[in-house]
Amino acid sequence: MSEFQYKEEDEVGENTLDVISNADRFNSWMYRVISKYTYGEILEIGSGIGNISACYLENQRKITLSDIREIYCKRLREKFERFPALQAVKLIDLADPKFSETYRSELNKYDSIFALNVVEHIENDHQAIANAKSMLKPGGQLVILVPAYQTLYNKFDIGLEHYRRYTQKSLCKLFTDNKLEVLHRQYFNFIGIFGWYVSGKLMKNDSIPEGQMGLFNTLVPVFKAFDKIILNRMGLSVIAVGKKV
Repeated sequence: MSEFQYKEEDEVGENTLDVISNADRFNSWMYRVISKYTYGEILEIGSGIGNISACYLENQRKITLSDIREIYCKRLREKFERFPALQAVKLIDLADPKFSETYRSELNKYDSIFALNVVEHIENDHQAIANAKSMLKPGGQLVILVPAYQTLYNKFDIGLEHYRRYTQKSLCKLFTDNKLEVLHRQYFNFIGIFGWYVSGKLMKNDSIPEGQMGLFNTLVPVFKAFDKIILNRMGLSVIAVGKKV
């Protein structure tokens, strides 16, 4: 049994993913930021209901999807089976302490792996990065996006079962501790900080309100401009890209 204890039913997480699934501009923005660091044989860890997966497949990028929950894997297969770029949908637990034994066929297999809002759910995040690295070919790239700044931890994080939030420094340390060469680091979605703080900390909402996400999605072009102005020096999320050497 993995140390990452979870329920197959994930009501809060699934509701959040459903709300975000309607935010097409936001998903496209995140895809464009992440996708330039992925190439070749691509694996997505924690695909959920496929919000970013859809962007890859619609752009005919060959990709393998995965999740820790079979219910999500089933939904991914049903949703994307018509896309020729879909390579496979696999059940993968990045927190498995015997990962190299359980997933022997996945080792040294992929040119690039990305995990968006996954690692914060895993208690032993060092092991999670080590397990992700083990699936990369030599020279392969790992892309991780996680929530930023522990001071923003609120009811949203609790409801989503987050263990922690990160900074560039703490995320990059996970990479260097696992002997991954850090190629790129940045924050993402500066304006999102204010919505997360007001809605989750001041208003004490348990999940992201659909109306709030809809408004955010409409204003994405403005928020993208703010990220450029501040040179991605602050943001609701932090991204790191590392190379297996």
